[in-house]
Amino acid sequence: MFKVLDRYILKRLLTTYVFVVMIIVAVVVVIDMTEKNHKFIQHNLGFAEIAGYYMDFAPYIANFITPLMVFITTVYVTSQMASHTEIIAILSSGISFKRLMVPYLIAGGIIASASFYLNGWVIPNTNKDRLAFETTYFKRKYHFDESDVHIKVSPDTYLYLKSYNVNSDQAYKVTLEKIDGNQLISKLSARRMKWNEDIKKWQFIDWEIRDINGTQEIFTHGDKLDSALNLTPKYFSNNYKLYEALTLNEIDKKIADLESRGADNVKVYRIEKYIRYMSPFAVVILTLIGLVVSSRKARGGTGYQIALGFVLAFIYIIFFMFSRSLAEAGSTNPILAVWIPNIIFAIIGVFLYTRVPK
Repeated sequence: MFKVLDRYILKRLLTTYVFVVMIIVAVVVVIDMTEKNHKFIQHNLGFAEIAGYYMDFAPYIANFITPLMVFITTVYVTSQMASHTEIIAILSSGISFKRLMVPYLIAGGIIASASFYLNGWVIPNTNKDRLAFETTYFKRKYHFDESDVHIKVSPDTYLYLKSYNVNSDQAYKVTLEKIDGNQLISKLSARRMKWNEDIKKWQFIDWEIRDINGTQEIFTHGDKLDSALNLTPKYFSNNYKLYEALTLNEIDKKIADLESRGADNVKVYRIEKYIRYMSPFAVVILTLIGLVVSSRKARGGTGYQIALGFVLAFIYIIFFMFSRSLAEAGSTNPILAVWIPNIIFAIIGVFLYTRVPK
């Protein structure tokens, strides 16, 4: 009987989840299409281009809403079973509440595993095309408008740029300093630094170098000088939501690269990595909370329990947004910050579990 029961609950949970996600994604796509229709017309985009964009957009939205849709699905399915006295019948037959949780755990595990794989490797690749489309047609033309840029290009070498032009891949008023401890070893100054695509190297224009050896200083200068800096023009390119377009392996490489430069924006990629590992656990936790919340037959009926599910889902969204902001602000350990929603809801789940008649 247990296997029959498991199959019954699993089938209802998974099919309802797929149906709910498809409905919500369809609604979001229609709303998004309505909002962006003037952009499509403005750029004279054809059906194939628009359809291609939404083929990439739909999986992104589906995975984004997965934890909440699993929760709503669990509340809906379980409240339906409770209203039909199926839960009471199951428990009365000698099946414990813990045993009843098994198919819910299996369903949550299946969805969580699929979501983790998609979010870790599949969706980032579709996001590359989606973000490229949005950058081309929905965003203003990109300009690197930062000034007085400082970049750590190696453990002891620091690059300074007064400004940078992304159209010509040129930097202006450049200095390159090599420092040993607190001692300046050498300093290169140049009027310009230009990327040479043929040799894949930077070329310093109108340069001079000051080498310091104790009390002695040696000056050299010239018109052009090639340099193999650990830096490419991609560093200055448009990084609009780049973290969404990187697989977990690519995020690890990006973090290592930024750490080697001493970059300030490395925490954005760390937070994205932590969230991707946290999300599957959120699916399982919310699945079990959904079961506990809706397993009792309520006087208000199914509608009351579904409404309660939406309220709890809304509270989870608030906690998630708050925790991400907290992590990005750097006032709390980023791992702890992104796990705050799961920790709080796990505690809520345990408390609710102790209150459920078994």
